[in-house]
Amino acid sequence: MYALADCNNFYASCERVFNPTLNGKPIVVLSNNDGCVIARSNEAKAVGIKMGAPAFQIERLIRTHDVQVFSSNFVLYGDMSRRVMNILASYTPSHEIYSIDECFLDLSGMRVDLREYGLKMRRQVGRWTGIPLSVGIAPTKALAKVANRIAKKYPELQGVHVIDSEEKRVKALKWLPIEDVWGIGRRYARKLRAMGVNTAYDFTLLPESLVRSVMTVVGGNLQRDMLGIPTLEMEIAEKKQSIATTRSFDRDYNRLEELHERIATFVMTSAEKLRQQQSMCRRMVVFIETNRFNDKEEFYANSVLLKLPFPTSSSLELVGFAIEGLKSIYREHKHYKRAGVILLDLVDANAYQPSLFFNSDPKHKKLMETIDNLNRKHGKTMVRLASQDELTHKMRRLHLSRAYTSSFNELIEIHL
Repeated sequence: MYALADCNNFYASCERVFNPTLNGKPIVVLSNNDGCVIARSNEAKAVGIKMGAPAFQIERLIRTHDVQVFSSNFVLYGDMSRRVMNILASYTPSHEIYSIDECFLDLSGMRVDLREYGLKMRRQVGRWTGIPLSVGIAPTKALAKVANRIAKKYPELQGVHVIDSEEKRVKALKWLPIEDVWGIGRRYARKLRAMGVNTAYDFTLLPESLVRSVMTVVGGNLQRDMLGIPTLEMEIAEKKQSIATTRSFDRDYNRLEELHERIATFVMTSAEKLRQQQSMCRRMVVFIETNRFNDKEEFYANSVLLKLPFPTSSSLELVGFAIEGLKSIYREHKHYKRAGVILLDLVDANAYQPSLFFNSDPKHKKLMETIDNLNRKHGKTMVRLASQDELTHKMRRLHLSRAYTSSFNELIEIHL
C-alpha cells in the first residue's frame, strides 16, 4: 500500500500558521515580481479568482471580497515544507518527496490500521506545524492520488481516505473526470474525451495497446497503476545535473557594479545548492538581458560559457570566474532587466580525483561549510560577500510576509 500526504492550500496555510486572523479569509499568493496568482485558498477560489490570473486583472475582485494578497515567500514555504517532510519520514522507511507539499510513503508490509495511521499522520503534522494535511491510501501511487482527492473533497472523511477494495477502486475511478487524472494533461484529456473516455474508470477499460499508441509506455504504466497493479515505483532522489539561479530585476540596471552584485548573489545561491548535493562544477554559463519590452532601446542579450580550470564548489572561486565572464558580455549604455547563472558539468565531490597542477584551494572547503552552517542557522544573508547587497532577491515584492522561522530578526513578537 502507498500513501500520498498532501498539504492543503500549502502557501496560504503557511501564511495562516503565523497570522491566525487570516483563517476563513480569501488568500492569494503571487509569483515573482508580484506578477500573477500561483496559489489560492479555497475562499479565493470561491470568489472566482483563477490560477495564473495576472494581479492587475483581479484588482476589483481583491477589493470587493477583501482578498489578502501575499508575495511569494519561498524561504518560509521551503522551511515549513522541510518540517512537514521530516515528520512524514518517521512513518515509513521509504518515502518520496514529490513536490514542496506532497510526499508518497511506502506502507508495504505494515501491520497497522491504515485509516488510523493516516489520521495519526494528519494530527501530528497539524499539531507540530499547523499545516492541514490530506492523506490518500491505496494499493498503487496513482490510486493514492485519487484517494487523496476524495479525502480533500469530502469533509466527513476527516482528511483521510483508504481505497482497500475493488468496490472502492471502481467507485473512485467512476467519480474522477479524466482531465483530473494524475499524469493526464489537457492535450491527452481532449484526445481521450474525443474517444468517449470521460472518467478515470473509462480510461482503465481501454485496450492497453490503444493506450500505449496514444500515450506511449508512460500511459500504459499509468493505466496499470489505475487498475491496482503496482507499476509506478518509488523514485530515488537523484543529484541535479545542472543548477540555475535566474531572476528578473525590480528595475532596469545600467551599471556594471549593479550587475556585479546580482551575479555574485546568484552564484552564492547556486553554489550553496551545489554543496548541499555534494557536487562540484566544471562549467558555468553567465547571461544578461535588457528589457525586451522597452521600445526605446534595442534588445540585447548575451551569454558566455566558462570552462573552469578545475572543478569547484567554492563560492569565492565561482564568483571570481563568473564576474570575469560578466565583464566579457557587458555593454555600456544598456538597461538590463534580467540575468542568471547556470552551473553545468557537475561531478561528485566525494569521487573527484584532484589534479596535481590545478585544484581548488583546500581551505575553502571548511570555510564554505562554516558559511553554510551560519546562514542556515541565522538567515541567508548572515554571511555574504562584501560586494553583495543585504537583499538576496531584488524583486517587486510589495506584499511579502516575514521569514518567521528562518531569521531571528523576523520572529513573532509577543507583548504581554
